[in-house]
Amino acid sequence: MAPLIIAVMPIGLVFGAVAASKGLSSLEVTLMSALVFAGGSQFVAMDIWSHPASWGAVGFSALLVNIRHVLMSASIGTKMPAFSGPAKYAAMLLLADEIWAMAETRAAQARLSAAWYAGLAVPFYFVWVLTSLAGSVAGAFLGDPKAIGLDFAFPAVFVVLLMGFWKGRQTGAVLAASAAAAVLTHQLLPGVWYIAAGAAAGVIATLVIDQRREACA
Repeated sequence: MAPLIIAVMPIGLVFGAVAASKGLSSLEVTLMSALVFAGGSQFVAMDIWSHPASWGAVGFSALLVNIRHVLMSASIGTKMPAFSGPAKYAAMLLLADEIWAMAETRAAQARLSAAWYAGLAVPFYFVWVLTSLAGSVAGAFLGDPKAIGLDFAFPAVFVVLLMGFWKGRQTGAVLAASAAAAVLTHQLLPGVWYIAAGAAAGVIATLVIDQRREACA
């Protein structure tokens, strides 16, 4: 758990600093991280933030970014037979990319329990909220996150998570299809459609590879 907590700390600091630079108060930054708890969509919201905010654009962009949660929750939900109904709902409220990846890895090795999940997700949640607050307070001193390399913290975490799921050439093909679709869509369409395109391409590539494997078996 400690490496995951350490990894999310600079991301929370960067988000807080970016949000503060957009004019959000420390209270607003803290509430956003506490109530939304979705780093990807929070960063996207800040990218298109304006005064007054275009709530429709912000909401739609957040929806596109978080569509992946449908796939993640469907996947991890099948591995929660030991969870009660309320515990499963609470687990989904605290679901994040990093939590999902760790939980999937745990489920592949041992029984996934509510206690184990809570021990991972609850500290992660509070660290995200508190570092967002700290980033908003220290934003004036941090300056531009890119100048000190903190902007790379977010993609670096995802690279590490992907390596944990590496299963050889099949994984490489899925990642290549997803990346190609995302890059192409980013070049052709405005907004965050590239996220949905990358996810869809990854799912399709997985299905095609599985069908070919079954046909050759």
